[in-house]
Amino acid sequence: MKIAFQMDPIGPIDINADSTFRLAEEAQARGHELYYYLPDHLSFQEGRIMARARTLKVKRVQGDHAELGPLQLIDLSEVDVVWLRQDPPFDMHYITTTHLLERLVADTLVVNDPFWVRNSPEKLLVLNFPELTPPTTVARDLETIREFKAKHGDIILKPLYGNGGAGVFRLDENDRNLSSLYELFTGFSREPLIVQKYLPAVTKGDKRVILVDGEPVGAINRVPAANEVRSNMHVGGRPEKVELTERDREICAAIGPVLREKGQVFVGIDVIGDWLTEINVTSPTGIQELERFDGVNVAGKIWQAIEAKRG
Repeated sequence: MKIAFQMDPIGPIDINADSTFRLAEEAQARGHELYYYLPDHLSFQEGRIMARARTLKVKRVQGDHAELGPLQLIDLSEVDVVWLRQDPPFDMHYITTTHLLERLVADTLVVNDPFWVRNSPEKLLVLNFPELTPPTTVARDLETIREFKAKHGDIILKPLYGNGGAGVFRLDENDRNLSSLYELFTGFSREPLIVQKYLPAVTKGDKRVILVDGEPVGAINRVPAANEVRSNMHVGGRPEKVELTERDREICAAIGPVLREKGQVFVGIDVIGDWLTEINVTSPTGIQELERFDGVNVAGKIWQAIEAKRG
């Protein structure tokens, strides 16, 4: 098959951690032809969805990991699979790419399905499952957030469309910074904030469970660094081997059919203790860490699901 990756610049990636690199590596091993382009090089041209792309060959040599061909204009309707793999921010540029890629779905499999990526951002899709999530409020109104904090005391405040742990704050019962943080956030963004009850179990780790076509294939535990509330690996979280619990499987059984129905082939959910906190569909990570811990070819499972969909 012809496979195109829409992603951020490939040069600076860490090939031992980047999930997109691992997906490309596995696709190449399975004999597929790879292309790579930046989101800025996606366009609508008189009825066709085009990309200024390069052929791509990968190898596991950091700094010499991507062999790129000359820039060429390709019609994405002639590609079998397009991977939507650039990182958030989930801003209007990101949203526009989903609108353009959505026009391909009659001819090309776009993973994850761009319509539902756009309509199911990580911190909002969880609102469909209140029985699985901690107490949560999404609001831009300061008084609403104050009332939530007065009720729950110890809270987590974060931007609605952020990623990688950026802008995540814990405000405990004695904290007096809510108004200042609110002014900071609303001063540079028109987006609402999401507020959740703080879960003390996060000190033992924030579990990333990977689902392929709605089925869990394993998990890693991300343990926060000392004196850090965030467990994201981008900010120093330490990955550890962990098994799926009965509660993890219960959560996956509840959300899996919805993910499958919405064409979300590769998803990473975040579970703290017994509670689902995020459903990551835009550009989830964790493949390489899980493969190292469990010895399972997760990338292979993802490609098996995609190849089956392409017939």
